[in-house]
Amino acid sequence: MQDSNGYWSATLSLLTKILVVWFLVSYVAGILLAPALNSIHLGGYPLGFWFAQQGSIYAFVILIFYYVKKMGEIDRQFGVSED
Repeated sequence: MQDSNGYWSATLSLLTKILVVWFLVSYVAGILLAPALNSIHLGGYPLGFWFAQQGSIYAFVILIFYYVKKMGEIDRQFGVSED
């Protein structure tokens, strides 16, 4: 029971961190800070526009790979790995 609580706690902690990063990139940088970021250009486009259109998608894909890597580590740590 102790290991299952620890596993669940580690999994929820990872999910919370990932969702916070996703929120910051997609909502804060893409919407709230867009007017301030638009003075900076990336690839010829305003940075606020880039975050709203492309940055949140790139961040989501990167977060998927990060989640897979970290969940593998958590699974091995608690002995529930499928390897």
